[in-house]
Amino acid sequence: MEKIDKHSDEIEVKSDEKKHGEKIELDEDRLPSRAMAIHEHIRQDGEKELERDAMALFWSAIAAGLSMGSSLLAKGIFHVQLEGVPGGFLLENLGYTFGFIIVIMARQQLFTENTVTAVLPVMQNPNWGNFALMARLWGVVLLGNLLGTAVAAWAFEYMPVFDKETRDAFVNIGMDVMKNTPQEMFSNAILSGWIIATMVWMFPAAGSAKIVVIVLMTWLIALADTTHIVVGAVEIFFLVFNGTVHWSEFIWPFALPTLAGNICGGTFIFALLSHAQIRNDMINTRKAEEKARAEAQINSDKGAEKKHKR
Repeated sequence: MEKIDKHSDEIEVKSDEKKHGEKIELDEDRLPSRAMAIHEHIRQDGEKELERDAMALFWSAIAAGLSMGSSLLAKGIFHVQLEGVPGGFLLENLGYTFGFIIVIMARQQLFTENTVTAVLPVMQNPNWGNFALMARLWGVVLLGNLLGTAVAAWAFEYMPVFDKETRDAFVNIGMDVMKNTPQEMFSNAILSGWIIATMVWMFPAAGSAKIVVIVLMTWLIALADTTHIVVGAVEIFFLVFNGTVHWSEFIWPFALPTLAGNICGGTFIFALLSHAQIRNDMINTRKAEEKARAEAQINSDKGAEKKHKR
C-alpha cells in the first residue's frame, strides 16, 4: 500500500487547491463569470488526465489512432460514391468527422483534444512538476496515436477489404495533403488546432448537443482543408505503405510542421487566451476568499479573547 500511495503522489498535479485541501466549486452563481466556470471545468478535467497511469493513456491513445482510421475510410468511400454528384464535396468531407465522433464520445486519448485540457492546470500553476506531467502526457498520447494510425493505414493497404477505386481515393486524399509546403502545413495546422481547442471549450456548455458540436467543428476543419497530426497521419501512412511516398516525407514536410502548428494553434494560442480572460477573475476570487478567511480568523480571535477575559 505504501508503494502505491507513493506512486500516486509522484503523479499528482501540484495546485493551490490541493495544497490547501480545497476545490473550486463549479456553481456558476458562486463564480465571477461563466467563462471562469467553463475554465474550471476544463482545468479539473486536465488535472485528471495529467494524473492518469501512463500505460492506460498509451493504450487509450492507440485505440484513438485506430479509430481515426475511420475518417479516411468514410471520406474515401464517400469520394468514390459521390463522384460527379452536385454538392459531393460537402458530403465527402463529412466523412472526416467520423473518427472524431468515435474517439471523443468513447473518451479515447487524442492529441490536440484531451491534451489541450492539460495546459490549463500548468498555466494556473507553472512549475517544473506540472510541466513534466504535461510533457509525459503529450509524449505518451502522441506516440500511441501514431502507432494506432500506422496500424490502421497498414490494414487498409494490405488487407483485402477495399476495391481499387476506394484505394485510389485513399491515395488521392493523402496526395492532397502532401501538396502543401512545410509552411502551409504549419499554417493550416494552427487553424485546425485552434478549431479543436474551441470545440473542447464548448463541450461543458454543449450538454446533449455534444455530438453536434463535434460534427460541425471537425467538418469545418475538413472543409477548410487544414492539416491535423493524427488524421493526417493515417492518410500519409497509407501513402508510405502504398509506396507512393518515402518514409522521410512523412516526417518532413508533413509531421513536424503539422505537429508544431497544432501545438501553437490549440495549445498555446487558444489556451493562453482562454486562461488570460479569467486570470483577473481568479485573482479577485482568491483575494476575496483570503479576506474572508482573515476576517473570520480575526472574529474567532476576538471571541476567544473575550471568553478568556471572562
